[in-house]
Amino acid sequence: QINAYYSQLGEGLLEYVGPLVETHVQEKSLSIALREIDAGLLISEAVEEPV
Repeated sequence: QINAYYSQLGEGLLEYVGPLVETHVQEKSLSIALREIDAGLLISEAVEEPV
């Protein structure tokens, strides 16, 4: 969603919510997502693998 947000930002669509933490230039999406989880802004849940 972070990648989609930045893509849509240039197009003016803004269907997705942007990052919930302050970001830095050239910061990778995974780093942003991990900082959001660390800050308690997102909840991560384990997903069961299909049988």
